[in-house]
Amino acid sequence: MKKQFIKFAGIALAAALIVGTMSITTPNAQAATTPFSDVQSTHWGASAITNGVSKGYVDGYTNGTFKPDASVTRAEFVKMVVSAMELETTPSSGKWYTEYVDAASQAGLYASTDFNNSEAAWAKVISREEMARVAARAIGETTKEDDKWMYLATKAGLIKGVGIGQIAPKGLTTRAQAIVVIERILSKNTGASLDVDRYAVGSAEIAWHGTNIFTVMPEMWVTTESDLRQARKDSVEEMWNEERMTITSKDGLYQGKLDALIAIDLADPNDPNLGLIKPINTLKWFNNDPSNKNLMVKDQKNSFYVLYFKGGTVFNKDPKRYNTYDYLKFRVDGFNSPDLDAFFDKGVLNKVASLYRDNFNDIPAVIIPKTGTVQNNWDLAIGIQTPAGGWWFSESILLRLEGTQ
Repeated sequence: MKKQFIKFAGIALAAALIVGTMSITTPNAQAATTPFSDVQSTHWGASAITNGVSKGYVDGYTNGTFKPDASVTRAEFVKMVVSAMELETTPSSGKWYTEYVDAASQAGLYASTDFNNSEAAWAKVISREEMARVAARAIGETTKEDDKWMYLATKAGLIKGVGIGQIAPKGLTTRAQAIVVIERILSKNTGASLDVDRYAVGSAEIAWHGTNIFTVMPEMWVTTESDLRQARKDSVEEMWNEERMTITSKDGLYQGKLDALIAIDLADPNDPNLGLIKPINTLKWFNNDPSNKNLMVKDQKNSFYVLYFKGGTVFNKDPKRYNTYDYLKFRVDGFNSPDLDAFFDKGVLNKVASLYRDNFNDIPAVIIPKTGTVQNNWDLAIGIQTPAGGWWFSESILLRLEGTQ
């Protein structure tokens, strides 16, 4: 056995790769002088490229270029990661990438269930979600949920968005992107703290399990260690029950589905989901008094979150029984008022409340104060319901936490 630390030379296959269009935003990247004619010191990946070349796991082309926008195949990315991490390799008589794939397999960076271990598969351009999977594994992350890798990678700071809240999981990976991510892997494994793109994390959380509440409002959804142990969960994020996002009535005549529960921070003008509730200056909240239609969100928007229930009716075979709106019926519990007189009589938004614009129930959302609510004896809970009373009523609980009570 011997260690291989081989430069990523411009192999023939690389010359035929298509040019990528995505880029990873690195606002904090430092300017660096590079020896390549197509990588200026102001390039967002210049510092990482310079570092990667100096460490020897990547190199430019004989014509003095680096081709930062050229796409990277699965085999090429694995070779760079294995070389950068200085994993042990064993020379092979097979394809050029075989020894790196074997090393990646032994290190747990690649599994045969990811995709077929074939020449055709390894020659494909690696997608951003595939890169996220390798990157997350490279820092020791594990999961049995294939759609969680991007969440783990973004939360660790390994991958950032290609725009505000845009993770582009199917996007193709470029050489510059690959080097930036590998440099972050190396930094993370030395104990460094990486900058995290929270908008990318929120989008990745939605892609993982259908909500971003634990990214946008983590201080609100907290519970005890005993609650987690009782539920046999390692983290509060795992308490969300994705399988309950579809509800079917007892008689089978109605079905509704929650596509996503999206948290929005009204104090953040760059929140990528603000478009769901704009214009905010016409948004109102309901204090259970139908005669009071002057409670404007714009007067208090800097200290509130919005939970937007994105979904609707799948089918309704008994519209006389199931009084459907244009969206799901839902509830949010546990954010109660310390002064109900102030809420009902003085228009003080000190508990969870419904949102609307022109008519009650025209927006599938609630507003929650960031501070000042009390839990009392209620659990923190989120549920979707069948739109009928009596025997026909049922509810699907997506999240229930003991909270801090």
